[in-house]
Order: sequence, then structure tokens, then C-alpha cells
Amino acid sequence: MQPSPSFPEATRVFARIGLMSFGGPAAQIAVMHHELVETRDWLTEAQFLAGLSFCMLLPGPEAMQLATYAGWRLHGVRGGLVAGLLFVLPGAVVMLALAAGYSAFGAVPTVQAAFLGIKAAIVVIVIDALRRVARRALTGRAQRIIAALAFVALFAFAMPFPAVVILAGLYGAATAPTSATRPPPVPLRPALRMAAIWAAVWLIPLGLLAVLEHGLLTQIGAYFARLAVLSFGGAYALLAWMAQTVVADFHWLTPAQMVDGLGLAETTPGPLILVTEFVGYLAAARHGGAWGGVLGALVTLWMTFAPCFLWVFVGAPWIEAITTRPRLTAALNAVMAAVVGVILNLSLWFALHVAFHAVGLFAWGPLHVPLPQLSSVDWRALALTALAAVIVLRLRWPLPVALAVAAAMGLIGGL
Repeated sequence: MQPSPSFPEATRVFARIGLMSFGGPAAQIAVMHHELVETRDWLTEAQFLAGLSFCMLLPGPEAMQLATYAGWRLHGVRGGLVAGLLFVLPGAVVMLALAAGYSAFGAVPTVQAAFLGIKAAIVVIVIDALRRVARRALTGRAQRIIAALAFVALFAFAMPFPAVVILAGLYGAATAPTSATRPPPVPLRPALRMAAIWAAVWLIPLGLLAVLEHGLLTQIGAYFARLAVLSFGGAYALLAWMAQTVVADFHWLTPAQMVDGLGLAETTPGPLILVTEFVGYLAAARHGGAWGGVLGALVTLWMTFAPCFLWVFVGAPWIEAITTRPRLTAALNAVMAAVVGVILNLSLWFALHVAFHAVGLFAWGPLHVPLPQLSSVDWRALALTALAAVIVLRLRWPLPVALAVAAAMGLIGGL
């Protein structure tokens, strides 16, 4: 293992990682492994995998948190802060520009035609994500049953996403085997001090906002702060609950805008959860214009990513202890199985709203099942989805290229 790099050298490498972090968490983790373990030998394989396992236990984007952990391993808190920020900031700047452009020009017919192609590609991308997660998470009969129950609870009974995740985790912890291995002790006082500092960094701005504003920005901040605590399973799983609330409950976005936001997030570097910035911008811009949208995006970014530093800086010294606890490991495995059902629900939700212009709701007692109006089928969307399936699943083109081709085909179809 090489000696720890200088702080400027580490900063340059993490900036490079942030600019190359396209393609979702799997590709981003692979880039970090190549840069930090294979090329420079700054982390050992064991350290990298232990950090990855720990970050998968946390709510929030695991790739961004893994970058933060790697920076912490090399240069403490300042290293983790720089690494995490450099992972997020390039994509956040791009997403802000895209959200502003979408808010101003999204209703133009040519833009809508291009986005129809992007939506079709997103349906296929989410299905591909479902396949990858299912292969990793459904390792036995119990996991497959958890995934099926999670899907039914969400799709047929509109059960809240946090309840599904919590119940799955509790089941996994309750059925875990016991272990006689005692984890190494970790000093408690430094962890408590770090928790107090970063909880204040995260939540004091929300408190000030509540005192000074009493309006939509406070509502946005409170919602995304709550979302940050419950965002297990990655962005695809999170979108199912976010779509349910920001579209159906708060009416901040339409279903079509939600799908468009995911399409834009796929084209930017950084974590896919940057789609929350798009939501925050559009929600605030409806009442406050462009500057209101910028404030909404900034509030959303703060509430989404500030807690990531809290989780990592408090938990990093405990990694060895955490990863030896079978109950936590079993709870994570059960949550990951439930996430498969969550993503399946998201896939169907996206597919219905892309393929049909009108999607109603069949309600009977506790049942609340989405029901498309068959006469409203969009044949162009079906054709574009078939094309996207070939590009993404068969040819395996890079996602930015696939989205660009799908947008071009949608534009041609619209013309």
C-alpha cells in the first residue's frame, strides 16, 4: 500500500472522480476502485470493501458516501468533506442549469417530443436496474417472498415506502443468527461530539428557514430532510416514494415531469439522487420564478447531502464493529430484497405513465391499483421503448449516448 497522498494530490484525484461519475452507483464505485485501489493503491481491497459495505447500510447515495469515507481514510474530516463535495458539485451545477432550462422551455412541442424519447429510455433503464439489483439481492426463497410482498404492498395497497423498508429491516434483524464475536470497542465521546456538530450543520438551517419563511421552502426542506433519513436502497427505490408524495400528495410535479427529471439526472455526473434538486427547483419555481427555483434547489441539496456527512463521519470509526454484527447485516439483506419490489413498482408506474396518456385508479376497500385507459395508449412511446430496449439491453451503449439517441428519435417522431 502506498503512503497517503498529499491533500492537494488527493483533491485533484477526487475532482477527477467527480467529473467521471456517470452511469449510476455501480459505474461510480468501479471508477473509485480503479482510481483509489488499483491505480494508486491508496486504499487496500479490504478497506474499500469494508467502506462499501458500511455505506450500503446507510440511507442516502452509497457512492457519494463511499467517496466521503475514502477521503476520510486519507485526510480525516477535511479529506472526507472535500471528497464528498467534489463528487456532488459537478452534477449539481449541471442539474441546476438543466432544471432552469426545463422550467423555461419544457412545454415547447419540440422539447416535449425529445423528452418522450428520454422517457422511453428511462423505462428500460429502470428495468435494467431492477434486473441487476434482483440478481444481487434475491439469493434465497425468503428474499424472493419479501420482494413480492413489498411489491404488492406498494402497487396494490399504496402502503408508504418507509413502512415497507422498516418492516423488512425488522424482519431481517429478528430472524438473524446470533454471533459470539465481540466487535472491537470504539470511544463514544468523539462520536457523540461529531454527531452533535453535523446534526447542527444539517438542521439549524432548516430551523432558521422555518422561523423566517413559514412557506413552501420550509415545506420542501422538511420533506427532503425526512427523505434523507429514509432513503435506503438507492435512488431508484427512493423515487417510488418520492413520486407518490411530490406528485400525488403535494402536487409539486406532474408524473411526466417526474419522469423527465429522472431522465435529466441520468445525463449528469454525480449521484442519481440529484433528481431531488430538479424536484426542489420546479416546486419552488411555480410560485417564486427562477430565483425561487434556485432557492428551492439549494434547500433541497442541503437537506439531501448534509446528512451524508453526518452518517459517514460518525460511523466511519465504527466500521469494523458494524460489519461484524449479524443482525445489521441481515436487516440490510432484507431491506435490499424489499427494494427489488420497490423498483418493480417504480418500473410499472413509469411504464404506465409513459405508454398511456390517462392512468386512473381502481379503488375497492384497501385496494388502490393504477389502471390505464387503454384507448389512451401512445404508440410512439411503445415504439421508442422497444428501440431503447435494443440500445440499452442488447447493444449496451453508454447511458448518455443511449439517452441522446432516444431523444433524437423522439424528436424525429414528433416532427
